[in-house]
Amino acid sequence: MAESPRQSAYHIKWVHLSGVKYPIITQNENGPCPLLAIINLLILRGLVQLPPMVEIITADQLMEYLGDAMLAAMPKDLSESAQLNYEQNMNDAMTILPKLQTGLDVNVRFTGVRDFEYTPECTVFDHLQIPLYHGWLVDPQEAEMSQTIGKLSYNQLVEKIINEKTSDDQVRMAQALICEDFLERTASQLTMFGIRQLLATMKDHELAVLFRNNHFSTLMKHNNQLYQLVTDQGFLTEHMVVWESLTNVEGDGQFTDGDFGQTPPQLSREQQIEQDEQLARQMQMEEEEQAASAAAPASTPTEVTTPRAEGERRPPAEAPRDPKPESRPPQSGSPTGSNASNSKKSFL
Repeated sequence: MAESPRQSAYHIKWVHLSGVKYPIITQNENGPCPLLAIINLLILRGLVQLPPMVEIITADQLMEYLGDAMLAAMPKDLSESAQLNYEQNMNDAMTILPKLQTGLDVNVRFTGVRDFEYTPECTVFDHLQIPLYHGWLVDPQEAEMSQTIGKLSYNQLVEKIINEKTSDDQVRMAQALICEDFLERTASQLTMFGIRQLLATMKDHELAVLFRNNHFSTLMKHNNQLYQLVTDQGFLTEHMVVWESLTNVEGDGQFTDGDFGQTPPQLSREQQIEQDEQLARQMQMEEEEQAASAAAPASTPTEVTTPRAEGERRPPAEAPRDPKPESRPPQSGSPTGSNASNSKKSFL
């Protein structure tokens, strides 16, 4: 049985950003990515403070920090009616918080990086003044596709394909095939036009949350370049790997340190073992193919295509163990009294 999100504990990676140490909550295989993306953004803004050098934090503690941040975000000097309205909206948003641990129901429109169909889940971002973006856009230069998709949301687009793909109306069937082609060609849920629009929309040093491939990540624009915060738990011990550039739809950006200087990630022991095992399997496959080729009759030579080993740049889903010094047991983060030893600081 899968572990309940509220029973989960998450490892914290401490990194240097502009000469200051910041905690980054890392994500395991089934981690609550919306919660972590929001919390990490609030940490970089200086709105959430963790005890110094805490190594592990629970989902319940993260929820406490988030609840405190939402209460602190309440505007001052509101009229009585405005305050009552705000409190009602905030209560509605509070009921959404548990969903942050498993996933949010968001439905993009393909017309702009801020365009989402309104759902109650969006109120969490509104209350915390966190921009929510996506880059799954139709390029207006593709006129036929742009006109066919128009202002449809993702859910509406899927319904259109299902309902019209087998239609007797040739025009409707053709439109359904155009929509289906768009989804197939943009399976990464990102387009180059979307990346350009993100760059044009975001301000320099702006922090936001990016929705892509049903995943939420912390996004930043720095010197006219987009960077995603690296939260993969497999990089827990790689303290020089902090950001990953977002320059194309393939997802093969460059890793950088906290000051955006490029740095190649070093493989952990577990990652090295996995890479060695993969290479051994590849070599065995090649030997078997060569043996089969040698055994084939001379009159019918067999062409052997040798697969090329590909190095895994992403870490394995299972996180490496983080050895703890015996002299200091792991600490567990708690909102209570966390600001007593930390002065409020912001990466920006």
